[in-house]
Amino acid sequence: MLWVKAFHIVFVAAWFAGLFYLPRIFVNLAMVPADSHAERERLLLMAHKLHRFTSLLMGVALVLGLWVWLGWGVGRFAGTGWLHAKLLLVLGVIGYHHMNRRLLRGFEELSNRRSHRWFRVYNEVSVLLFAAIVVLATVKPF
Repeated sequence: MLWVKAFHIVFVAAWFAGLFYLPRIFVNLAMVPADSHAERERLLLMAHKLHRFTSLLMGVALVLGLWVWLGWGVGRFAGTGWLHAKLLLVLGVIGYHHMNRRLLRGFEELSNRRSHRWFRVYNEVSVLLFAAIVVLATVKPF
């Protein structure tokens, strides 16, 4: 079971690496001049491929996480409030992932109205979620 847990952590870290980087691509997309079609297309291609790859990583991370949760019986005992909070945050991360897809679609359809500054702030959401999840899973404060 420790191998499953280790690979779960690896896939979660890889998934988050994509969640950290995709909004940075959005920052650059929001800054592309209207007449720079080649730059825009290159960034869109990068963003699309990254989102598709992180979706695969997310799927594997979630399956392995469920395996650890159900296989070890984690969360079935008293004192596992930390796990419930972590799972709530994981749902938030899944929502963030899907929000990235919606934002990417906005760039593809030329309907984005958000500034590069908004995307710079939006990018920090994934860092905060990651930090909170790591603290909950490591410290188990409640």
